Amino acid sequence: MKQAIVARTDLGMGRGKLAAQVAHASLSAYEDTDERTRKRWKGEGQKKVVLKVDSEPELFRLADEAERLGLPHAVVRDAGHTQLDPGTVTCLAVGPAREEDVDRVTGDLSLY
Repeated sequence: MKQAIVARTDLGMGRGKLAAQVAHASLSAYEDTDERTRKRWKGEGQKKVVLKVDSEPELFRLADEAERLGLPHAVVRDAGHTQLDPGTVTCLAVGPAREEDVDRVTGDLSLY
């Protein structure tokens, strides 16, 4: 079991902002899963990786692929209170799900 969180590098988010956006994505996708998946992922240590893309269109391409495969996922839009304009798309979480299924969507991306 694994969850991948994909963050945009083109926004120039500070480290704290990035951490908050990754947390939002992780929790939102987690809430998109069933109880059995939640328990299994938690029991296996809640494996997560943070990956990068350099554009909003690339992030949405990945979200579309996760949707097509029926994987839990969540796109995060910033509220706009600090560094970014309201509604700015910052992150995508894919999973928790079987590692090989998550890798079908995000396996070619580099670590953040």
